[in-house]
Amino acid sequence: MNSQDVLFAFGLTLFAGLSTGVGSLIALFSRKTNNRFLAGALGFSAGVMIYVSFIEIFAKSRSILSEELGNREGYIYATLAFFGGIALIAIIDKLVPSFENPHEPKSLEELTPESAEEAKRRKLLRMGLFSALAIGIHNFPEGMATFIAALNDPALGISIAVAIAIHNIPEGIAVSVPIYFATGSRKKAFFYSFLSGLAEPVGAAVGYLILAPYISPVVFGLLFAAVAGIMVFISLDQLMPTAEKYGEHHIAVYGLVAGMALMAVSLLLFA
Repeated sequence: MNSQDVLFAFGLTLFAGLSTGVGSLIALFSRKTNNRFLAGALGFSAGVMIYVSFIEIFAKSRSILSEELGNREGYIYATLAFFGGIALIAIIDKLVPSFENPHEPKSLEELTPESAEEAKRRKLLRMGLFSALAIGIHNFPEGMATFIAALNDPALGISIAVAIAIHNIPEGIAVSVPIYFATGSRKKAFFYSFLSGLAEPVGAAVGYLILAPYISPVVFGLLFAAVAGIMVFISLDQLMPTAEKYGEHHIAVYGLVAGMALMAVSLLLFA
């Protein structure tokens, strides 16, 4: 791999991570959450990630590993790596307390304090700061996933980066709203939201520095399967429940199908 490929993959990861800032801006300059749009967008993101994980990423992982290890062994290792990715992100999710977990669905209205009492301000500030920390923890493996996908297949990397960027928008809301109402400062709210998104490119950089000396077809195959597992878990555990929370059931499902259809068309065009 050359330096241009690495820089391109890193740039996509940076774009995906910093979309938390978009969520922050929406939260700080909107009075109400556009629930229907957000539900559809989150469903769309889940559709892209689920479809590409099963149809493209896992299939590519199995193909690479089968070529290197044989059909049976390649399939076994791809399957183990897939569920290993699910286990990794599930453990990370479990370690984040539910109160501060940014993947517990919230709307702008729910995060608005009823009064400006000092105790509530402290509680809101704590909630916002812990949400920023929690998002950083979650975004670390997501950054590695986007980076590895883009490094192996730039077109695939773009699709995944856009899907994760959409996924990160409500996370920006989860950080910025409580910090804004606790401090009264839009700058602080945006700063912490922006900072939490930096965990994604940091995850990519750390992952690359650790794995670069060991990159081989087998390692790539295992990482690809793990990435597929991570994205499927994110879609089923975070995106779809959040989409359901923000809007009607059918809007979320229509978004899911639209995401799958668009991903299918894009893969056919580049086949």
